[in-house]
Amino acid sequence: MPRFVLAAFSFLAVVYVAAALDVASGTGSSVRAIAKSKYTTAHSLGDSYTFDARDGWQSFNASDLAYKYRRAKPNSAPPKNQGVVSKLLAAFAGLGGIGEANKAIITWYTGHDLENPSCWPNTKWKPTDKSFCCATTLVGWKNKPKCFDFVEVCNGHSKCTFCRIVDTCAGCAKASHHLDMTQAAFTQLASLDEGLLTVQMRPATQPKEWHEDLWGPEV
Repeated sequence: MPRFVLAAFSFLAVVYVAAALDVASGTGSSVRAIAKSKYTTAHSLGDSYTFDARDGWQSFNASDLAYKYRRAKPNSAPPKNQGVVSKLLAAFAGLGGIGEANKAIITWYTGHDLENPSCWPNTKWKPTDKSFCCATTLVGWKNKPKCFDFVEVCNGHSKCTFCRIVDTCAGCAKASHHLDMTQAAFTQLASLDEGLLTVQMRPATQPKEWHEDLWGPEV
């Protein structure tokens, strides 16, 4: 059995124990926290995984492109067991990479640039440095990810993360394939001080469990 499959079973065993403890104590908060960690912690595709264009992958360079933003210094009734575990398994079955990929570069953004995400005509919500969101080039990127799409981005096979498109990037070069990521998403792949790295990107499915603080209001 592949190592990443064994790792997945081991993780689910830990989740099951945590779920049972939650049920015994009459609370469900840590169960939701464990399920949520799927989306906030870098995941691995396994040591033997090979990136293949037929699976929607494509290589591209990523840099910090310091010209774009004024960078702030980073502050680098209880359910039965079966029901709890079923909900967790449904959450783990959510996001996944699919479809065709586009060439792109990635950067990170923070501060005032997080305000007024353009994918909503009028919203009080805005991403934070802890959200898993990104912005795309405003003009000229054909077939770019659309508002509210999810994408999977990987730095090698052991550091992958998901983010949701919530904004456009007027400062990105016209026709560039560019994703601006929130700090939490970017740091799953590399340090904020990283200058240049090779990463892979492809579209992803929608999650089955929703966390508004990570992705914004569901539509």
